[in-house]
Amino acid sequence: MELELAGAELKSVLNRLRRAQGQISGVIRMIEEGRDCEEVVTQLAAASRALDRAGFAIIATGLQQCLTEMEDGRRSGEDRGEMRGRLEKLFLSLA
Repeated sequence: MELELAGAELKSVLNRLRRAQGQISGVIRMIEEGRDCEEVVTQLAAASRALDRAGFAIIATGLQQCLTEMEDGRRSGEDRGEMRGRLEKLFLSLA
């Protein structure tokens, strides 16, 4: 399954990933500085949410593309079942 992200979708996913990257860097710095545990965990939770949202956005785009391909007849019945299983596995990996 090849994922094609359009300009706005790609920008949104990249922004979420950059936000998570910054938050993770912040968590590392906080730990190195010996900051309060509650502050560290709060920041870590925010990074986790940003990663989850990026993953869900990618999966949603993949679902949309697969549905379009099915409607256009570019996927056979066997491909549909296999693709559904793969997308379900991806979705559950984020749950």
